[in-house]
Amino acid sequence: MYLSAAYHRIPLSDGNSIPIIGLGTYSEPRLTPKGTCARSVKIAIDTGYRHIDGAYLYQNEHEVGEAIREKIAEGKVQRQDIFYCGKLWATHHDPQMVRPTLERTLRGLQLDYVDLYIIEIPMAFKPGDEFYPKDENGKWLYHKSNLCATWEALEACKDAGLVKSLGVSNFNRRQLELILNKPGLKHKPVSNQIFDFSLTEEEMKDIEDLNKNVRFVEMLMIKLWSGGGGEEVTMAGGLKATRGHVRTSIYN
Repeated sequence: MYLSAAYHRIPLSDGNSIPIIGLGTYSEPRLTPKGTCARSVKIAIDTGYRHIDGAYLYQNEHEVGEAIREKIAEGKVQRQDIFYCGKLWATHHDPQMVRPTLERTLRGLQLDYVDLYIIEIPMAFKPGDEFYPKDENGKWLYHKSNLCATWEALEACKDAGLVKSLGVSNFNRRQLELILNKPGLKHKPVSNQIFDFSLTEEEMKDIEDLNKNVRFVEMLMIKLWSGGGGEEVTMAGGLKATRGHVRTSIYN
């Protein structure tokens, strides 16, 4: 397979493809000046990035969409050149919430579809618009969910043309097998994104062993605040970013 700076996509199991180098757009919302994310994404696209990783949780999808649309209008890229990954947060695992949540992402981006939509974490929080729900004692409010039912709702979104590919994030082997062994599975996960290495190396090996042809996607995570680990790099235009600990397993 020939890969270059201009073309660095690898195939996914559903017939689509993913650029192996991506730009992550998380930054602390309270500490990030307005417009910083849009500027970062525009610089990234000009530099050659085509894989943009985001989430409604990051509270900046409107800026990501603004940057993508501006570069399309300039003729720098076409929509099909850009690979956008969005995420379903833990407060929206209930099946009836899945499509409205994805549609909210699409409205923020002002795009017709996302290229990859993933379940961000396997456990669920209390449903609602509060990202990190806690009780009066400061304890997390978890919610019993059915990952297979959530997945079926995601499959319906793919069938409706709202998303090209489906994946998961931070799933261990048991959680992945729940999906893979689900009766009537229509679309299997094409990837499992692991960030901050929250799984042990042994667990990662178990996950990778689910498929012998495992490849990895590297992310350059935008970090616009002080502190934290990772290799700091300077992007074009002087923006600081941190090469994040993000590893995406690609399954056949």
